[in-house]
Amino acid sequence: MTAERLQKILAQAGYGSRRACEDFITAGRVRVNGKIAQLGQKADPAIDSITVDGKPIEAAEQLVYIALHKPRNVLSTVDAEPGDGRRTVRDLVDVPEHVHPVGRLDYESEGLVLMTNDGDLTNRLTHPRYGHEKEYRVLLAKRPDQEQLAAWGRGVVLEDGYKTAPVDVRLETTQGKGAWVRVIMQEGRKRQIRETCKQLGLPVVRIVRTRIGTLRLGNLKPRQWRYLTKTEIEELKAGKALNQKNRR
Repeated sequence: MTAERLQKILAQAGYGSRRACEDFITAGRVRVNGKIAQLGQKADPAIDSITVDGKPIEAAEQLVYIALHKPRNVLSTVDAEPGDGRRTVRDLVDVPEHVHPVGRLDYESEGLVLMTNDGDLTNRLTHPRYGHEKEYRVLLAKRPDQEQLAAWGRGVVLEDGYKTAPVDVRLETTQGKGAWVRVIMQEGRKRQIRETCKQLGLPVVRIVRTRIGTLRLGNLKPRQWRYLTKTEIEELKAGKALNQKNRR
């Protein structure tokens, strides 16, 4: 095996996306042959001793891809902070591989989470330049009017001054005094839908993510998970070109 960049080696060993692995290196958590690694450094796992937090990395794992229906009140992380005590998505997926969630889904939100140890796919699905869509169903406590929907679609200035990118938002059905809306977006700022709705005066009751790129939640019930099919994996790797097909 030839020498490769450390972030690629760590990603292939299941430590997250290459960007996340770069953070490990810059934080001084990675050593090669006993010396603190530098960003951009190369190594050969066949002959070099590579450790993360003092523990030797394992050989590259078999790549696995899992669709999970995250219930409400579960963290979209591998580990909770010390003393936190809250459940994480990793607690719900009983597999031996070092899988991690791709992107985030708010603690209070529910729906589709992709879990994998494929760092390259993680980077492709989370990097803004690839423009992968995410689709949500949002239950609002009050029915939005056309002006509110139009403003949401154009983009909203949040409390911190950030202007959200345009989204595809459509009224689906009414429910009592409220309504379900469908939202398709490419951005993924923390709590973006909730903060947008707050600015528009639309109280949020539920947020359910139903799609990531070409992957759909389907019939999975909360806490259930399944392995992706070969076709689903290939479509996710193929990328943005399939997004329009999946809007239908």
